[in-house]
Amino acid sequence: MAEIKGITRPDVVEQDGGGAEPSYVVAGAILSCTCGTQLNRLKVPYSHGVHLKEKAQLNVEDKNPMIHIMPFGNCTSLLNPAVQIGKLDIEGRKKAPCVPGISTSWMDGKTDVLVDGHPALLSTCVNQCVYGGRIVIEDDGQELGGSSLEGTTSGFGGAIR
Repeated sequence: MAEIKGITRPDVVEQDGGGAEPSYVVAGAILSCTCGTQLNRLKVPYSHGVHLKEKAQLNVEDKNPMIHIMPFGNCTSLLNPAVQIGKLDIEGRKKAPCVPGISTSWMDGKTDVLVDGHPALLSTCVNQCVYGGRIVIEDDGQELGGSSLEGTTSGFGGAIR
């Protein structure tokens, strides 16, 4: 397990030298947004033709809202106009249904490994929502099964060598 910029990342393996070693991301990886209230899975409508552990490997262009990146429950960002006019929750925070606003590719893909002509998506890649949320990959998806998001803190694999 590695801690990167204050975030514990169980899918990033610590090397002997102390550096974090990222892993390749596959369909079904778990995502989180700093402004969202729920986790979700990274989806791919079709395979790029490359598979790891019988799951489709993803690239940095797998970033389209409502195709690859689904809503994160409710949005709490005051930069989001819907949140500004939204209702208060029981904790007194304004929120509104999340509609991801992604316009850029995932950052920091593996440029020397191409998947369908684009850099491979790594567990350390990040993206940014136009409303200020930072989207990170919580789990690379390689060891996940079924549709539950529970039990996502163990059994990570696929470290890049």
